[in-house]
Amino acid sequence: MAAFPTNAGAVTPEWLAPRLRAGGEGAIVALDFVPIGTGQVGDTARFTLTWDRPGAGPQTIAVKFASADPTSRSTAAMFGLYAREVNFYRMLAGAVDVRTPHVHASELSADGAEFVLLFEDLGPARGGNQLDGCSIEDARHGVIQAAALHAPTYGAPWLADAAWLQPVPGIVERMSELYPQAHALFRERYDGMLAPELMAICDALNADIAGYYGRSPALRAVCHGDFRLDNMLFDVCGGREPIAVVDWQTAGADCPLKDIGYFLGCGIGSAVRRPHEDELIDLYCAQMSRRGVPLTRAVIWDRYRLGALHGVATAVFSAAFVVRTERGDANFLSMARNSCELALDHDSIGALKTCLETGSC
Repeated sequence: MAAFPTNAGAVTPEWLAPRLRAGGEGAIVALDFVPIGTGQVGDTARFTLTWDRPGAGPQTIAVKFASADPTSRSTAAMFGLYAREVNFYRMLAGAVDVRTPHVHASELSADGAEFVLLFEDLGPARGGNQLDGCSIEDARHGVIQAAALHAPTYGAPWLADAAWLQPVPGIVERMSELYPQAHALFRERYDGMLAPELMAICDALNADIAGYYGRSPALRAVCHGDFRLDNMLFDVCGGREPIAVVDWQTAGADCPLKDIGYFLGCGIGSAVRRPHEDELIDLYCAQMSRRGVPLTRAVIWDRYRLGALHGVATAVFSAAFVVRTERGDANFLSMARNSCELALDHDSIGALKTCLETGSC
């Protein structure tokens, strides 16, 4: 049994108070909570706290736990997702410019299947919503945050040595084995709901999935890995800041254009992407260059095309291996549709074939 609370109902004032006290004194005399967020791999709650003296600690906090669903929790443990998020906040969050919530405390079980994170409450805020899409202004803020993460870690020599950023041993082979099953389930579930030319992108990726997962990108930085609207908060802290990025369970060392292809594909959707794609790609290059990593469209274009497939693969795989919900079904369909449209617009399957043939990934 973990030596810390593993769900919101198990949190006590005695456990919270010493981790939150601003001046070393003060007790929590009452607390209550409400669930927040839409995550399917972790559960988050907002706690309202009553202290025995003014200013003893925050009045509200956000607390994140492992998913209560055993399927989602076992999938997360298999991929090391909980350990990855805890380690991101412990080891890297303070060294990059991307806006993330401040962490008051973190705990992780020895087997990586349970964790708890105590965050600052970023509310009032407007949660990003994959199904609703976003404005071009929100999309710009997302791209700027991507550069704020990628530039400080771009080509860093320690990327290969940071154990917490590396894939779980054997996981690439395991994913390659499991993916065809996920693809078959995805195809059956969304038959007739995804246009044939878009489902053909899913089929083509499935045919080359071992090569796709086995790539070794030449350009590397720390990537979020699930860089989409549901993992962003806008107008945080009552509008004092434009955006914050949350849910770092899929952080890893990879090609940074994976985050950009994913965000402009499955993230913001074609209705925003198509008329503003050039602007957003130029913005990313400008932000990276301003932060000391000169990039041009010519350098990133093929990797951006390839990055779109991350949205396809994530939608297909996740549909099979996290708890099924009505919103989840709609979400994965949205992710797949938007990603496949980008992939079709720019021949991402062709980019993958070139990558595998030439090794220029």
